[in-house]
Amino acid sequence: MPKFIVYFAQYHEDFRLAELEALSKLEDVAIEYDASKYSPKSPFLIVNISSVEEAAKLVQRGILVRSIIEYWGHGSTYEELFAIVKENSEKWKDFKTCSFKFNVEAFGRTLTQKEKIAIINTFKFLAFEGPIRMKNPDAEFIVREEYRETYSMSPAQAPEMIWFGRLVGQGSRELIDKFDVKKRRYLGNTTMDAELSLVMANQALARPGTLIYDPFVGTGSFLLTCSHFGAYSMGSDIDGRQIRGTAGFRLGVNGISANLEQYGVEGRVLDTAVFDVCRNPWRSGPMFDAIVTDPPYGVRAGAKRLGRKDGTNPNISFKIIEGVENYKREDYYPPTIPYEMSDVISDLLEFAAEKLVVGGRLVYWLPTVADEYDPKDIPEHPALKLIANSEQPFRSWSRRLITMEKIAPLESSHKLNTPEHNPAHKNFRDRYFSKFERI
Repeated sequence: MPKFIVYFAQYHEDFRLAELEALSKLEDVAIEYDASKYSPKSPFLIVNISSVEEAAKLVQRGILVRSIIEYWGHGSTYEELFAIVKENSEKWKDFKTCSFKFNVEAFGRTLTQKEKIAIINTFKFLAFEGPIRMKNPDAEFIVREEYRETYSMSPAQAPEMIWFGRLVGQGSRELIDKFDVKKRRYLGNTTMDAELSLVMANQALARPGTLIYDPFVGTGSFLLTCSHFGAYSMGSDIDGRQIRGTAGFRLGVNGISANLEQYGVEGRVLDTAVFDVCRNPWRSGPMFDAIVTDPPYGVRAGAKRLGRKDGTNPNISFKIIEGVENYKREDYYPPTIPYEMSDVISDLLEFAAEKLVVGGRLVYWLPTVADEYDPKDIPEHPALKLIANSEQPFRSWSRRLITMEKIAPLESSHKLNTPEHNPAHKNFRDRYFSKFERI
């Protein structure tokens, strides 16, 4: 198959391959690449794709992909690069007379305009006869010099690698600016940043005709991004104050509804509701194509669920109605109680195993103590398969974006397999505020 160069953004490096695989499934574009050749330190990866059209289709909604380039050659020196380009001279003939431009940049270094012009002049052997057009040319040729990190006071004098090819498609990184939380009408203290919200929508395979649910919806970041890509979405939360908001930016526009109007997705966000997901009103059986969520883990907002007081605390008194303490009555409406993080995750997987359709995805964030994390910390379920596990580090702790796919209908014999040891996310809130002392 023809070769192409995927040019990644140098952000969230641990998420890039996971998103690329999700894009492959979303767009039904088969890709082949050598994962051993991938380096988080490099934004370049060679992939095999059947055609230019399929390559452009693959990356059209990529967030961590800047562009995709038809491969013409690469080398550690220009002499080595030119030798490869000349071996593939059959690629030149289709562009002999068309308008063109060269785009020259360096990764890990800034090139002067004089250096760029000198590099362009070295490609004169291509002998293109068409006019140079800086805006909307028929063909745009990409030259990228790659400089890796250097610990010397002076920058590297020669690139480690030089990449060359023709631009055939670009990602959708402009959406990061569109959904920038600084531009959003309504925010909360747990609002997810735009870039990762968009990546999660891709991981969830959000697309027209799908139904996506967030059981910890907060201020609705995932409803916005999933519905932007055409999915129908809905959310719920035990605390309705974040959903409603306390003040609109315009009369009559409050909470999540302000953002839905801002981004024009009111027609695809079906509704939001207030209830405890542990006591949800959904009918039994599968109904969602994806569940996308960021469970509250107590750093900015603690997880809560409904629960009965047990009456064992002598400092808490209860009303007695008709000789029965009210917390024992059948019509007692319980208050919220803390919801431990490992219990949240276990319940979330159980919920997903039942409510997802086969082929549906669960995409969620898992906080963890960095130096205690073990891959076995992630609960397993016979109906769910782990697709991706990407880490975003924060010094002594990190959060992991976990993507799972439902691979079989739920059966009565299916049981959640939780870690036998205490996972690194257990009692995360207490660990966080105790500076991760061992408990």
